Amino acid sequence: MAGERILLVEDEPNIARGLLFNLHAEGYTVIHKEHGKDALEAFRQKPPALVVLDLTLPDMDGIEICRRIRMEDPRLPILILTARTQEKDRIEGLAAGADDYLTKPFSLDEFLLRIQGMLRRSGWYREKVEQGDIYTFGNNRIDMQEQTAQTPRGTISLTELEIRMLRTFFSREGEILTRPELLQSVWGVSPDTETRTLDNFIVRMRRYFEEDPANPVHFLTIRGRGYRFVNTVAAASKKKGEP
Repeated sequence: MAGERILLVEDEPNIARGLLFNLHAEGYTVIHKEHGKDALEAFRQKPPALVVLDLTLPDMDGIEICRRIRMEDPRLPILILTARTQEKDRIEGLAAGADDYLTKPFSLDEFLLRIQGMLRRSGWYREKVEQGDIYTFGNNRIDMQEQTAQTPRGTISLTELEIRMLRTFFSREGEILTRPELLQSVWGVSPDTETRTLDNFIVRMRRYFEEDPANPVHFLTIRGRGYRFVNTVAAASKKKGEP
């Protein structure tokens, strides 16, 4: 992973200097931009392996930048850094296509570990998958290879992290997956990590694939235990009664 090209979009000089120093020390090649338009131009000229994106920039909102990058590259890992701490901001950032979210102030060690984990997983995702890697449930059809989904809401481009989460749920259909299991298998982080990222991703899955996201029948919450994916509505009805 050393030498990977990272695009850092951050307009606060003190934060940018610290991140540049430490990313360079880890062996990464870093392109730093303070403005959204410059960041988009740099992304298009030579796509990086990963984007670190602040949300509050002088000329553009980081959410809009995230959306534009995601439209052009559904597989590029994006880590949002921001001082916005409200739940709605996290959900908006993840809904725009970000793979992870860190709020300021943050631990430098955690930041570097997340970068390492995202790049490592990105390498896994680049591995060749079988032709015809299709999964269907409800009125949804997921093409794992193309990273697209046909849903009642139209065609959706899926990020690599979304594909990894879906693979985990599909491979263990009907089983209860605990938070620690999902954090470790999907994000590659310590099972005792405190983060709302997982919950926000579940919200995103329901928004994509459930006919009524407020009353899911496929991506179920098992209170006090974790989450479960079920393919059929009949199976979901039976499982909901579990303690």
